[in-house]
Amino acid sequence: MERDSTAGGAEDLLLDDKVSKLRAGSLHKHELAEAMEVEQEGLVEHQPLEQDDLNFEKWKPKPKPKRTLHEKIDDLKTYLWNSETKEFMGRSGKSWSLILLFYSALYIFLAAMFAGCMCCLMWSISPYAPTYNDRVMPPGLTMSPHVEHVAHGFDIAFNASDQKSWKKYAKALEAHLKPYDDKVQERRNIPCEGNTYFMQDDLEESAERKACQFKRSMLGECSGTHDKDFGYSKGKPCIIVKMNRILGYLPGQGTPVNVTCGVKKGSTEVLGDVEFFPSNIFNLRYYPYYGKLRHVNYSSPLVAVRFSGVQSETQLHVQCKLNGKGIINDSATDRFLGSVSFTLQVGA
Repeated sequence: MERDSTAGGAEDLLLDDKVSKLRAGSLHKHELAEAMEVEQEGLVEHQPLEQDDLNFEKWKPKPKPKRTLHEKIDDLKTYLWNSETKEFMGRSGKSWSLILLFYSALYIFLAAMFAGCMCCLMWSISPYAPTYNDRVMPPGLTMSPHVEHVAHGFDIAFNASDQKSWKKYAKALEAHLKPYDDKVQERRNIPCEGNTYFMQDDLEESAERKACQFKRSMLGECSGTHDKDFGYSKGKPCIIVKMNRILGYLPGQGTPVNVTCGVKKGSTEVLGDVEFFPSNIFNLRYYPYYGKLRHVNYSSPLVAVRFSGVQSETQLHVQCKLNGKGIINDSATDRFLGSVSFTLQVGA
């Protein structure tokens, strides 16, 4: 019994020894294979390039063959409508539906947002008066005749004996005074008296304001009713000046603003006598101005200026300017702020 057990133990030891040797051999082979593979990769990396590999022309993409016009038309037809895939311009009906739905929702949202912003804006401001009116400058002064489509619209030069030379000035004055016709003023506005502000602030904001009449007959010799030529045919030209409209503005702070005209450079004698119609002031009863929505028939007051003794054949630089409290007439940047300048030359 003991010999058999000893023999069996020896066989087991011999078997374990063989197994360990086989394992060691397999591991050695595996390591050897890995080393050979690394060496092979090194040889490949350091292998010199063949001459054929340096020919870069063969690596360039080959040009595509030119397609005929018929093939291009067929491709375009296929792009517009592919009968095999049922696609229009590369998209299926479902894809187009989703795109149209997305952009429709997007633009509807943008339009609704814009409309909402505009509603809030219009709700917050008044159509009758500006919300902020603290940066309004003092009034400017404009004149007529102002001939358009002329290089120097404020230059008045004519010969009294030549109707063609002054006809354009008389025509411009007639057009400017048309809304001031007596019958038109009597129909639209009410007669007023006095020289105080015509305040109408106690009315509702949207209520229409009344306006005082200013008839062209008040301009006397420069009205064009007696002399259709406005004095140009006699060498005694007329001009008309007026202040710019400013909503709610009270000129002169209770004292009427007046107008004076003179020569900018040189002696005043060459200008001669200067006449004003109806006077050289802007009557306070035409102020304040309430805007075109409420002062529908408002007519700005005018001052007509007649130069009855101008020295002939002399070019004069004339300036008419406003004078009064709160008036600026010597601005170096705005030639129409409180004044207006023009040249005047009268020929025989």
